[in-house]
Amino acid sequence: MRNVIGILLDHKTYVGIVQKQTGYEYIEHYNRAAKGLGLIPFYMCLQHVSDKSALGLCYDNDRYTLKRLPIPKVIHNRAMTLSPYLQKKLQALAKTSQVFNGQNRHDKLRVHKLLHASKGSASYIPQAMSYSRDHIMKAMNQFISFYVKPTNSSVGKGVLKVTLMPDGLWEVCWSNKEPRVLEEQPALDFIEAKVKGQPYLIQKAVPLAMYQGRPYDLRVSVQRGGTGEWGVTGIAGKVAASGRHVTNLAKGGEAMRCEKLFLANGFNPELKREQVEKAALQIAESLSKQIPAMSDVGMDIGIDQSGDIWLIEVNGRDQRYQYKHLNLNKTFYRTYETPMRYAKYLLSK
Repeated sequence: MRNVIGILLDHKTYVGIVQKQTGYEYIEHYNRAAKGLGLIPFYMCLQHVSDKSALGLCYDNDRYTLKRLPIPKVIHNRAMTLSPYLQKKLQALAKTSQVFNGQNRHDKLRVHKLLHASKGSASYIPQAMSYSRDHIMKAMNQFISFYVKPTNSSVGKGVLKVTLMPDGLWEVCWSNKEPRVLEEQPALDFIEAKVKGQPYLIQKAVPLAMYQGRPYDLRVSVQRGGTGEWGVTGIAGKVAASGRHVTNLAKGGEAMRCEKLFLANGFNPELKREQVEKAALQIAESLSKQIPAMSDVGMDIGIDQSGDIWLIEVNGRDQRYQYKHLNLNKTFYRTYETPMRYAKYLLSK
């Protein structure tokens, strides 16, 4: 079966396919895109993969069939492989197949260093450094406001925001708790207690543009398509909940059309969108030179109050649901169709 494309899912998502309980993965869009492209999607999970074959669900003639097939030549990775066992299985799979987006959890500090070394992308990167008590003290001397965030997490988990107040005290925001206002040493102790020796980084806070008194940023879906080139599939705004310091929808943020946000800040919507797309494509090109399998990412991009563009972070497994929230149904579909077009391109090579 030459036209089979593997789609690698988390075990929970995989077993929920038949019951249509697949969380954020809208499997029907993969099926529709594959049918239009003359492909057969084969849904897999690493737990059911052996050296030369995999047990999975093959979608053909509008129905699922449980089959054991040879490892597909091209696989789109949508699984999160955090455990050493799953990482080892994924590495073995990549030796026999072209697994694109194989590495989909990107260490934030590594991404910062890679882009900082790139002439074309360095201007989009806020100042950052690895976490240590000495570096926190350095940040307090250099920045009015900064974030302390895990280098390897998502949806805003574990992020602290530290801000200098007019009276010289420090406000520390953590999760959805009431902000702490502390002197320097107690603030340092509080931050250290939350970090608990885990890998964190310190990043200068971008003074984000606001909507009705709440900061917002943009989720930009950047994907390789049918020619193998990078393109921007969609852009959606994320506005922080009142009193919150993160914009993630999972943390109470609100999805909003980017054009509405641009207009509220006096930005030309067409020009600003064009500038954001240009920045996102430059960043994707720079990173993929160092991480070749990268092909499907969701970038969090901020615009400051002066209109300058900043990369906040790169998400290797874009959940895409912001477009569904906004009824941008064509864009939502294209975020599934585009990687299938890229899979067909790889298969043809």
